[in-house]
Amino acid sequence: MLVSLAAAVLLFVGLSQCETPPGFTPEAVAHLDVIFGTKAVSPPGTSLTKAETSKQPTIGTSDTVLNGTYLWLMIDLDVPASFTSPSSGPRRTNLHALITGFKSTGQKTADGGVNTLSSTATGLVKYVGPAPPAENPPHAHRYVELLFETNATFTVPQSYVQPTLGFDLPAFVNKTGLGPPVRGNWFTVTG
Repeated sequence: MLVSLAAAVLLFVGLSQCETPPGFTPEAVAHLDVIFGTKAVSPPGTSLTKAETSKQPTIGTSDTVLNGTYLWLMIDLDVPASFTSPSSGPRRTNLHALITGFKSTGQKTADGGVNTLSSTATGLVKYVGPAPPAENPPHAHRYVELLFETNATFTVPQSYVQPTLGFDLPAFVNKTGLGPPVRGNWFTVTG
């Protein structure tokens, strides 16, 4: 009886583990490896600096090789309503990157741990590194990175990603017909 209960608890914990922040939708339950230079975003929610995240990361998977075509995006969940008075209203989103055409490179990172993905696409929204403003008290911005499976001919109209400030991810997923994200991760940066 105790063995069955313990197994059920472990199963529940394993199934409920997300790679996205608590309460964020759409959830991703499989881990996306994200590496800024030599700094891996592990575990999800790791705190990084503006300098560490200034250049587009290497993304991939350590548990399997992905064989499809993917869209990768990064979104800040914590942009202040007003930059002159950050606590004056609700937080909003900002899209920091949206790039299609990611595929397996067939290569691993130098340490041999991550099967890398890359894209030759220029990106509908080119990567812009985190630059949260200084706030008093300090406020950590959550940056979510998601990977969605697409097909080789998948396109996104530019109007679907404009404006980037206030980007509505659930509406975007609905309009484009994307399914749930296949991988995700997130980190924080404080201004």
